[in-house]
Amino acid sequence: MGVLFILIYLGIVLAVIEIHTLIFTYTGLDKHIARFQVISMLTGTGFTTGESELIIDHPIRRRFGAFLILFGAFSLAVIISAISSILSDEFFTAKISIVAAVLLVVIITLKMPKVRHYLSEKLEHELEEHYDFRDLPIREALLTEDNDHVLDYFIDEKCEFNGKELGDIIGEDEDINVLFIQRGDVKIRKDRLVTELQEGDHIILYGEEQTIEDKFGPNEDNED
Repeated sequence: MGVLFILIYLGIVLAVIEIHTLIFTYTGLDKHIARFQVISMLTGTGFTTGESELIIDHPIRRRFGAFLILFGAFSLAVIISAISSILSDEFFTAKISIVAAVLLVVIITLKMPKVRHYLSEKLEHELEEHYDFRDLPIREALLTEDNDHVLDYFIDEKCEFNGKELGDIIGEDEDINVLFIQRGDVKIRKDRLVTELQEGDHIILYGEEQTIEDKFGPNEDNED
């Protein structure tokens, strides 16, 4: 019975992982990223990848993440206790089976198209109603369409735009917005289109991805 209890509880842990993966997916996170981050939080492995910021910087995901961390610590204690009592008869296998069955029903429900659509809209609405726009990460605030793009373009000594003004480089009909020019510790916003570019400048661009790539092209020092 002890071994059966452990197997059932492991099933519960897998169910919790699947449920939170679905919830994170409904908040706009890619499924493979969501699953990896859920496992990372649940096991307390502490991966500090850039993807973890998608959880930390998002208020709704952060709340579910806190539960995962606590549940992971509790699960470790339960499994250790179960193993230490493997020979005893005090396992509540029937009761834990009910919990596993309930979680299975929850997973099936969450995967239903109507429920998925409802939760996606509900979570998005809650985010808009209760959280400041400034709290959102760049992906959630700006990259709302598949072709949206943010680029940090670096001006080096060989750059063709060195010494030119962005107002002369970007056409009025091109879907490219200059957010600001980073020059050392100074952010140039007001005069960003009429400022002569210098070596070492970082231009933060936002707009349609293909248009930005056609205009500025790849640059070894550029990053999204």
